[in-house]
Amino acid sequence: MGGSLDRAVDTIYFGGGTPTLLNVTQLERIFVTIRQNFSVSDGSEITVECAPGTVTDPVLDSLRHCGVNRVSLGVQSFNDTEAASVGRLHKCATVIDDIARLRVAGISNINVDLIAGLPHQIPKSWEESLHQLISLDVPHASIYMLEVDDESRLGRELIAGGQKYHAHFVPDEDLTADMYEIAGERLNAAGIRQYEISNFARLGCESTHNLKYWARQPYLGFGVDAHSMLHSTVAGAAVRFSNPDSLEKYISGASKARTPVSSEDALQEAFFLGLRVNRGVDLRLLEYEFGENQVGAYDKTISELMDAGLVERESATIRLTAKGRMLSNEVFERFISIDLAV
Repeated sequence: MGGSLDRAVDTIYFGGGTPTLLNVTQLERIFVTIRQNFSVSDGSEITVECAPGTVTDPVLDSLRHCGVNRVSLGVQSFNDTEAASVGRLHKCATVIDDIARLRVAGISNINVDLIAGLPHQIPKSWEESLHQLISLDVPHASIYMLEVDDESRLGRELIAGGQKYHAHFVPDEDLTADMYEIAGERLNAAGIRQYEISNFARLGCESTHNLKYWARQPYLGFGVDAHSMLHSTVAGAAVRFSNPDSLEKYISGASKARTPVSSEDALQEAFFLGLRVNRGVDLRLLEYEFGENQVGAYDKTISELMDAGLVERESATIRLTAKGRMLSNEVFERFISIDLAV
């Protein structure tokens, strides 16, 4: 099962990591290479992830020269103690200065990331970060709840009940969830409205690139451990590719891992990716793409989730409730676990 490739591009996303640590020549070479191999549409959304404090004047000039029109700043917290506890090198003043300089350079489409549940974080400091975010009048914000990897140093300390890496200052899950809910209330009231589980935007400033992921539109990823998804020549199906996850294997030209996505798997993805977005999933569109019988196999699951107050339905559209967004992983698992062969 092969994938079809369209060389017309209308979004570019450069990240994660910290692309702005590259020098100007390296940055510009990457964008020149993209334009040599793809047809980049006028008005394309071109985003670069930046760590606060790395947007030097030469880098800023280079971003503007390369056509970058959107920047995502990995702020995590406007509280200096909280930011330092997770290895961030910037201060609150650094973020404020970066945003001002980006705007002077003509890049006003700015996203700020914040994380609820950082070490040392308390409701008062979280409210202060939200107040600072709103006062900066950025058009987009991403709010994440801290997810601790049990393979990380912080994760191992939390599991062991230790005190290294500020582990004993990490808020519990209930407090973290409360702070996430507070963020939704404050941002929605300020006109930065939630449109996806972790993303908030002023009208018209939603991330076009990320919306493509949730709508299962094709994308190509380049670099170590980058992932791609292309529509298949088989109706409703797709194929996923992933690059080697080590630099040595990547440089040596090791083969990509290839994972066919059957139409059944694609339907499950359509449910749990589509439900991430506040507008929800239109069952009529799924029936058109996958067939009534395939979609109908989820009727019982949808009814059970509605009875549990996790999903609501309006005509043919289903969407997560506020409670469902808090328990989204549990909701998504219900769509993954169903056996369509029965």
